[in-house]
Amino acid sequence: MNQINVLSKRYKFGEDFTLSRLSIDEEWLEHCRYILEDKVREIAGKPVSEWKIKCITAIPVGTYEVKKTWSGRWQKMMWEITGVEGFTGIRIHPGNTNHDTEGCLITGKERDEKHGEVSGSRLARDYLYARLDKAEAQGKKIFWTVEGLPEEI
Repeated sequence: MNQINVLSKRYKFGEDFTLSRLSIDEEWLEHCRYILEDKVREIAGKPVSEWKIKCITAIPVGTYEVKKTWSGRWQKMMWEITGVEGFTGIRIHPGNTNHDTEGCLITGKERDEKHGEVSGSRLARDYLYARLDKAEAQGKKIFWTVEGLPEEI
C-alpha cells in the first residue's frame, strides 16, 4: 500500500468546539486518541464562503492530503492538511482548548468532553508525527479524512 489513511471521526459537538476520535488505517490510536477542533459550522451543500468564520471554524468533512511543509508562524516543518476549500495553513499541533486551534487540529491523549479540552497534547503530537514521518520516509502518501456533522449524531 502506497498510502496511509488517517480518520478523524467527530463525535462531540460543543457550543464552541468539536472532538474526534483518531485512527490510522482503521487502528484506533492509543497515544493520540483525540483531535480538538473549532465549532463545526459547515452547512452541507453550501459553499464554504457562506458558513466559515475565519480562525474559529472546523474544516469541512472530506478527504485531504497531508504534507510536511514549512510553517512561517512556528518557524519549523510541520504537518499540514492541504487542499481544503477556503482554508489554508491547517496545522496539526499541540494545545488544550478551542482557543488554541485557530482553525487547526489539536492533538490529545485524553479529553474533557464537558469543557472541550484535551490533555497530553505534546506527547500525542509527537506520537502522531512519528507515525506520519515513518510513512513519509517509506514514500507513502498520507490522506486525512474528516467525518461527522452535528445532525448526523
